[in-house]
Amino acid sequence: MNNVIIEVQDLKKSFGGFLAVENLNLKINRGEVFGFLGPNGAGKTTSINMMVGLLRPSSGQVLIDGREVQEIEKGTIGICPQELVLWDYLTCRESLMLMGDMYEVPGAKLKKRVDKLLDDLFLTEKANTVVSQLSGGMKRRLNLALALIHEPEIVVLDEPSEGLDPQSRRVLWNYIRSLRDDEGKTVILTTHLMDEADRLSDRVAIIDHGKLLRLDTPSNLKKETGEGDVVEMIISDPGKNQEFINSVKKLEGIYGVVEVNSQINIRARDAVGKLPLIMDELKHFGLRVVDLSVRQNTLEDVFIDLTGTGLRE
Repeated sequence: MNNVIIEVQDLKKSFGGFLAVENLNLKINRGEVFGFLGPNGAGKTTSINMMVGLLRPSSGQVLIDGREVQEIEKGTIGICPQELVLWDYLTCRESLMLMGDMYEVPGAKLKKRVDKLLDDLFLTEKANTVVSQLSGGMKRRLNLALALIHEPEIVVLDEPSEGLDPQSRRVLWNYIRSLRDDEGKTVILTTHLMDEADRLSDRVAIIDHGKLLRLDTPSNLKKETGEGDVVEMIISDPGKNQEFINSVKKLEGIYGVVEVNSQINIRARDAVGKLPLIMDELKHFGLRVVDLSVRQNTLEDVFIDLTGTGLRE
């Protein structure tokens, strides 16, 4: 069996004079969580919509198991959109049964599938509660269940954690992992949350302004940006940021210094050990620290390194 389940070839989409996606080429492997990481408006959702056949590309093609996306059976893909698509006056169980009927899931199998999804997504106690009375996190989990009722081979999740509290996000992340690990499904995940992409994705495609900037495993992408930790600083006079940055860059063991939204990010090996040298430079300019933290390298640092701007700008 071919390990590649989706192949995207020279995909392009224009809306009038606006080029939303430009010459996208990639392959997605069977049974992996594949992350699209980028800021809102980067072209992630447009790319996904073309890949699953919801949007016709201006040029290029998408192959799923070697066949044109328009030719595959409708049940091959399950799509969980960013916007909630729910029936407010149906209960959770009724919603799932209705969606299962639409996909022509056999009756006995459908009932078992509904019970399992309610249990897996911690909705059993709310099975007979109408959707309008659910919390935001419960609605989002039900939205996911509806996309999975017919047991699709490929699951597409568009910004699945949008608006979720930390507890609901943890439940969702664990379930996404189980789709890959326990059910062998291929999961395509679009997100602007670096932590989500890092924790869930086997491979990450970083996209911005409709272009694929880099595609690799999260660990390889972070290694590519450079070793070491990151010191995040806000200094007392942002007007002197560039002058301070130019000075810090000359220090031994400093791998990179960038300014993001008036904050200075310094990447260095043994960053804590470098702090006295950095503070000496600060004093030299008559400046003081307003805020300071030290953290490990992240996918957001990769994005900044590629584009010079922050992921959420």
